Amino acid sequence: MGRRFIIESVLVAIYGQLLVPGRPVEYILPYSTVAELYELKDSPEPVMPEPQEDAHVKEMIGELITFFEDPLNKKKIERALTVPWRKSPPILVNDMVSFTVVNSVDNAHYGESFDPVETELILTALHEKVPMLTDQVELVEKIIQAEIPVQIYDVDDFEFAVEEGISADDFKNLL
Repeated sequence: MGRRFIIESVLVAIYGQLLVPGRPVEYILPYSTVAELYELKDSPEPVMPEPQEDAHVKEMIGELITFFEDPLNKKKIERALTVPWRKSPPILVNDMVSFTVVNSVDNAHYGESFDPVETELILTALHEKVPMLTDQVELVEKIIQAEIPVQIYDVDDFEFAVEEGISADDFKNLL
């Protein structure tokens, strides 16, 4: 059985290694992070600090948008958007990776400490009981300070998370 992670869509564009894991992985993407790809692609603000890296990542964001706009994928996503917390059927990327888009809802539960996307990531992780994968050290620190019971991995620890990770039962025992 593969591993499941909550993740922002843009991280898949930034970190290409996420698409070539050592074992099957399902990425659960809050829909708001898929919609955010359009803003990031067209924004004059850089996504990455280096101009060459920024151009490459924006190109990857464009490819990811094209992937999501494929008629079959778009239909799966639209099906999920009809009801809060509904998930799309798996969207196959390759033999090892699939995406599931969830119509997560920001209910402002963590709104004072977290922005809407962060809140949706947290709520989706709690709702799905699945670890979160991020590259945002500040987000990890805020989650720890707020004592939110979400298992979270840094993208730099991706291989560990996929191959070994911490089981859900072990994580619960830590709490």
